[in-house]
Amino acid sequence: MIKLVYFAWVRERIGKSEEEIVLPESVSTVSGLLDHLKERGEEYRYALEHSEVIRVALDHRHSQHDAEIGNASEIALFPPMTGG
Repeated sequence: MIKLVYFAWVRERIGKSEEEIVLPESVSTVSGLLDHLKERGEEYRYALEHSEVIRVALDHRHSQHDAEIGNASEIALFPPMTGG
C-alpha cells in the first residue's frame, strides 16, 4: 500500500487530497505511476493529461519522472511552482 497526496489543481481535478492504493508490480517508476493513474478514470486523465509538468516527491524528496519508486511510502503530486 502506498499513500498518494495531491496538491493544488491536481487535487481539485482528481477530487481528493489523498488516497492509499496498491500499485501493480509492473509499476516501478514515477512515470509508470502517472500512466497507471491515468487509467483509473476520467478525473485522473484530466488531472494528468500533461503529466510532463507534474512535479513529484517521493517521501518528501523531489524526484524525476524516471526515478524508481522503490520502498517509498508516500508520493506527492503537484503542479509546477509559480512565482508571485
